[in-house]
Parts: sequence; C-alpha cells; structure tokens
Amino acid sequence: MRNKAAGRGGPRGEGRGAARGEGRASKPDLLHVRIWGIHAVEAALRNLERKINRLRVTENAKARLVAAIEARGILPEIVNPREFDRDPGVDVVHQGAVLDAEVLPAVDPRDFAPGKDRSDLVIVLDQVTDPHNVGAILRSAAAFGARGLIMTSRNSPPLEGSLAKAASGGLELVPVAVVPNLARALEQLAEIGYFRIGLDGAGEAVLEAQKITGPTALVLGAEDTGMRRLTRENCDLACRISTRGGLASLNVSNAAAVAMHAIVMGRKG
Repeated sequence: MRNKAAGRGGPRGEGRGAARGEGRASKPDLLHVRIWGIHAVEAALRNLERKINRLRVTENAKARLVAAIEARGILPEIVNPREFDRDPGVDVVHQGAVLDAEVLPAVDPRDFAPGKDRSDLVIVLDQVTDPHNVGAILRSAAAFGARGLIMTSRNSPPLEGSLAKAASGGLELVPVAVVPNLARALEQLAEIGYFRIGLDGAGEAVLEAQKITGPTALVLGAEDTGMRRLTRENCDLACRISTRGGLASLNVSNAAAVAMHAIVMGRKG
C-alpha cells in the first residue's frame, strides 16, 4: 500500500524539514526525503511507488536488507558506519541504512472514501509536532489497518528521518494527506460519510462506551494544547479514554493506539 501526499496536483511537503535530513539547516526540499533505520528503509524499498535515488548501507545492514534490495533491483553503496556519523543530516540511530528518495504522489482527504479494501478508520492530527509521536501513531495506524492519516501542513514534522524510523514501515503503508485547512478536511470527511470523534480528556463521553459501527475519523490534538477550537467544533463527538490510575492523561501516541484498539475491537463486539 502506498503513502501519499496532500492535494491533487503535485508533490506535498514531505520533506519540509532540512533538505536532506532533520539535523541540517538549509532550504526546505519539497521533492526529496531521507529515510533511515532497517524497518523504515526496508518498507520504502518494497513500496514500488517510492522512487529510490540512493541507498547507503553497512555490510551488516546489507545482510539484513538483502531480500528487499534484490527484489527492488538496485545496487547499494557499501559504507563504513563512521560515514553516517559525519553526516549532519542523519540521526545516530540510523542502524547502518540510509535511503535518499523522492516524495510520494499526492493524496487528498476525499481519497479516503469508505470501501472494502481497508477498515473505515481515518486518523486526523491537529498540529502534533513531535516526529516520534507522529511516527508511533502511523505505526499503530498501520497495525489497525487505518485507511489513511491527515495532518496539517503547518506545525507538523516532515515525513522522513526520525518520524519514518519511529513509524517502523508505517509511513509506506498508511496514505498521508497533508492539508492547509484541517477544518475543511474534517468537513470533507463528513461529506463522504465519516463520523468524527475528537479525543479530549474533558470529553463528555467515554470512548469505550460508544457503539461505533460506521466509518470513523479519530481526531487527536497537539501534545500540549490539545485540539484547537475550530477542530473541536468540526467533530461530531468529544470522547475521553477512561483511566484508573493517579495519572489521568496519556501521551498522544499512546492515546491514539488505545483509541484505535477500542474502535476496531468495538466493531467486533
């Protein structure tokens, strides 16, 4: 399955951070991304919609990726691990594999219309800024078969680097739409039949108690401030996750995983 970008005409800002990685201050590159980590690189190699420009691997990483490399039919560059350590655009957790590639084709929220090929679950992120959180949410979305994920073009991390590694392959499996107007995207989801549930610690309803049967959009707010007012107003219901311990709130990526599980498992009941 592919991961795509926002809008219907042309590439989205998948590489909105540093041009060749998050650690370098340079002009944003909207056409290219850098991906590292064994699982993230393997998934990108197996995604035929991901155009590959360059693959650098250590001997150990090559041995772990040999099947994906041979299936893709590319010739990697064998490098010493210290080469990556000297590259300011590569994180220290590269695991000996760094891939330079093109952004994926564009996708629009309306492309997530309910169908039979995937579950009718879409994840919506309202300015979630931490790449590790977004990556973890993508990983959970892939695990629960989400149809897609929507995020904002501003105050969201680039879809590469640390995010891709945290997603552990989910970036290549879950289509991602990056939109300039989240309220409009939520309206579009309603127009194609989605019931929009905003996750809010002060929500009037308990998520686990809801009978959820149709296409569902799960909306999550920023790590510190939660959903913005207009985002909340474009949800059909605000729900909280029930907790028992002394700490009532969950990290946004943990909350997303718990909520996805509740929604998907609830449909089986």
